[in-house]
Amino acid sequence: MENQLRNYNSEIKDTKEHSYVYSFDFDVMHPFMIRSFVPFFIKGNCLELGSFKGDFTNRLLPYFEDITCVEVSTEAIKIAMEKSGKKVNFYNLNFYDVNLPHKYDNIILTHVLEHMDDPVSLLKKINTDWLSKEGRLFLVCPNANAPSRQIAVKMGLISHNNAITPSEKAHGHRITYSFDTLERDIRISGLDILNKSGIFFKALANFQWDQVIAQNIVSNEYLEGCYQLGQQYPDLCSSLFFVCKKK
Repeated sequence: MENQLRNYNSEIKDTKEHSYVYSFDFDVMHPFMIRSFVPFFIKGNCLELGSFKGDFTNRLLPYFEDITCVEVSTEAIKIAMEKSGKKVNFYNLNFYDVNLPHKYDNIILTHVLEHMDDPVSLLKKINTDWLSKEGRLFLVCPNANAPSRQIAVKMGLISHNNAITPSEKAHGHRITYSFDTLERDIRISGLDILNKSGIFFKALANFQWDQVIAQNIVSNEYLEGCYQLGQQYPDLCSSLFFVCKKK
């Protein structure tokens, strides 16, 4: 269960040292996430848990006519609703308080699980309450073993790969997953793993990616190369990606 004393509007604010999201997330990671998801989408409706300000939600619109989003931040959901209009059904509630009308064929959980006080309980709730019989959960989390984090460890900026930095803590992070720990929590929840991979080989921090992209130091072909290399070396990717289903 979630700590009711958390200030979710405060957690999405940028800190002095760290932005909550970067252009790299919107312009690079979001398109590559969709590209990774599409082969596994199934016909039916879609539930996005944690829509933030709706940028990724809008990328789902071409693929589903029936989309529902649950977002706890009152500030974020207001912006998301302005972007999507009446095309999406929004619920401004905690995941444990929302009463959804039916089950869903495609459930999207991107960079949200690491914010949960009890991630296994959310995965169990998805499995028992929201995922349809043939439905699929698309689960993405930041990767503790991304080269950018490993370099930060060698630089002395963070103590170990799975560490939670002060800025991450301020943004509501509770865990930094690697393949083994994320697979552990998925298994405990009772879900089955249909596919696991990584998204985008990443040797630079997000703020560094913003700088090199803005200055045209890297080309679209280079970004494509990083995506493809990530398929070869998933444990060195920016994000871990699992497709899960009921057993």
